[in-house]
Amino acid sequence: MKNDEVKCLYAEFVGYLSQLPSPSTTNDIVTDEASWAQYNDAVARLPQVTGKDYKTFSITPGRGRDWVELVTYRQKLGGLISRLHAEYFPELPEPFSGQPSVVITQSQQQSQSVFIQMLLDVQSKIDEKLPTLKEESKEKGFLQKLKGTLSSAPNIISLIVQILTLAKECGISIDKLSELFKL
Repeated sequence: MKNDEVKCLYAEFVGYLSQLPSPSTTNDIVTDEASWAQYNDAVARLPQVTGKDYKTFSITPGRGRDWVELVTYRQKLGGLISRLHAEYFPELPEPFSGQPSVVITQSQQQSQSVFIQMLLDVQSKIDEKLPTLKEESKEKGFLQKLKGTLSSAPNIISLIVQILTLAKECGISIDKLSELFKL
């Protein structure tokens, strides 16, 4: 439960940072007190959830000012996000590291889908070709062995290596292999 509450606050801080503009100069300021007051309220809730003090990450305008520097706001917010990440979520991608976790995940899913489709296509081609080959032919033996090992290939590269290795072991030339899998 505690970790879920910390994760929610962590996400809230990331959200605040995503909505802050990047400073165009070092003199950019934030005049909307409500924005840093809301942030400070979230910082004040952290000790209730974690039992730790995070006051150093609060934002207060300087004496006689009703604004804060945007650079300071972003530094405190970024520092707090990094601290929470290190304390509670080291298994997540490092914040501000440039690691596009969503893109990587999406790319991995697409790659896995392509691999599964390729496995299905090879399986289908094997099932189509097996009945047309002579019982004692090396091509039929090759396809039967390949069919039995398809599920052990963890990725596309391994599948290709597996096909080529089995073809070589069974005496199947590249030309014959190409003919077997021709669409």
